Amino acid sequence: MNYLITGGAGFIGSHLADSLLADGHSVSIIDDLSTGSIKNIAHLRTHPRFHYVINSMMNASLLGEMVDAADAVFHLAAAVGVKLIVESPVRTIETNIQCTELLLAIAAKKGKRVLVASTSEVYGKSTDIPFRETGDLVMGPTNRGRWSYACSKAIDEFLAIAYWHEKRLPTVVVRLFNTVGPRQTGQYGMVIPRFVQQALAGEPMTVYGDGTQSRCFTHVSDTVRGLRGLMDHDGATGQVYNIGNNQEISILGLAERVRELTGSRSEIQYIPYAIAYEESFEDMPRRVPCTDKIRAAIGWEPRHDTDEILRAVIESFQGTALAAAR
Repeated sequence: MNYLITGGAGFIGSHLADSLLADGHSVSIIDDLSTGSIKNIAHLRTHPRFHYVINSMMNASLLGEMVDAADAVFHLAAAVGVKLIVESPVRTIETNIQCTELLLAIAAKKGKRVLVASTSEVYGKSTDIPFRETGDLVMGPTNRGRWSYACSKAIDEFLAIAYWHEKRLPTVVVRLFNTVGPRQTGQYGMVIPRFVQQALAGEPMTVYGDGTQSRCFTHVSDTVRGLRGLMDHDGATGQVYNIGNNQEISILGLAERVRELTGSRSEIQYIPYAIAYEESFEDMPRRVPCTDKIRAAIGWEPRHDTDEILRAVIESFQGTALAAAR
């Protein structure tokens, strides 16, 4: 198979490319490097079945050529990270909606299967835990930038499903819950790489809010297995699936665990949301997925627990620091 990955130089996209190439497939990616990095795909640049283009997805003629050459498309390109979302709401909305709209329109003409990566953020302020794909999405007010990301990704989902119902374009939507692992950067607000970097450097570990908010973290290899399984499963067409771990941990507990695993003496420092992001920032107290649907569809289960994930990220940063010191 020949796969196209939009946003393929990103953290998840590069791991997906690794997996597909390892199984004998061909992979093309398009990425404008706005949040991705050429470092993520540097090891693939000489691979005979790997092709990359550094360009905007809004280059319609180029995107059309790449979709035409592909058998199926993983659409991962998006504005990501809470920090970016809060600081650049216009970019967030336009990137998420316009890129998805253009891709789906082109794919519909070519009849190419598309998997659209969405996010657990679409559940918004819902308190119906665990989050199920059939549950209501509860958004916050429009004057609070945090919710622009959730709403834009929800529109992506509506578009994908509408293209299936109206134009019979085979689409599947996947809601990702806090995917983490090697290559992820803390630059845009991702908490685990930030904690690990701070702990290894002996710097204060910055917990935003009071630290009681909880999350469930998924190893990138588990996410990749889920993405590939759903892409290959005809029964997933027109459906929405959660991919996530249900091992819940508070952000304070996460900081303490990172400090313990790294042997760090870093202090834990609390930063109010108003300082970390913006005065009106709202956060979700819990975010826990129900994964019954994906389990029933393709037998998917997460294979890595939180400690394994943390160790993998710690080892990755330690390896990078060691290489830089040589």
